[in-house]
Amino acid sequence: MHITVSSTIGVIYGGAAVQPMGFETDAGILAAGITAIGGMLPDLDSDSGVPVREMFGLAAAVLPVLLLPRFVHAGMTREAILASMLFGYIFVRYFVSKLFKKLSVHRGMYHSIPAMFIAGLVVYLAYHSPDRNLRILMAVGVMIGFASHLILDEIYSVDFRGVKIVLKSSAGSAVKLTSPSLIATASCYAILGGLGYVAYKEYMKPPEPDPPPQTHRNRRMM
Repeated sequence: MHITVSSTIGVIYGGAAVQPMGFETDAGILAAGITAIGGMLPDLDSDSGVPVREMFGLAAAVLPVLLLPRFVHAGMTREAILASMLFGYIFVRYFVSKLFKKLSVHRGMYHSIPAMFIAGLVVYLAYHSPDRNLRILMAVGVMIGFASHLILDEIYSVDFRGVKIVLKSSAGSAVKLTSPSLIATASCYAILGGLGYVAYKEYMKPPEPDPPPQTHRNRRMM
């Protein structure tokens, strides 16, 4: 259900990015994909080992791809880029996943509104582009997908059978701002604040100049 809903929303969001927002078609397709992935991210704290393994495998593959434009902009060689993507995959897939599993609990602070903003800030900072609006498009997309997951969890925490509506024990555990653990709540907001500060500094940078037009001589040299 989460995959179906976030994918459907992603298609709508990607289409809206092209028309009426005016982004390129390839940007709309990427935004649709990121929105769909955002709808699966809260399952990273699942009690079951299968969703965690699958989601971290997907995150380990997607994050290096998002960083690819930043690697190219930094002037890295092809070999350095490939090595960075390879070690990035290994780092996220095996090290970060094990650390996350030890520190997180099901329906904890990663299943919350602050975590949704953290996901958006990570995408904004990871995706390098001189077009700030394009980076915002991707960040908002992952947050929309993330929010769809939280909202669905809350809908399914209500039992509509019979005349009387009954709240299940999981009600309110998805769309929340804090958790019973003070350490988890404080660490989540610390991460959010740190990422927010870095994103603000990044946003306030002067726009990067457009690359010089490619001349006939430059084309021959390439």
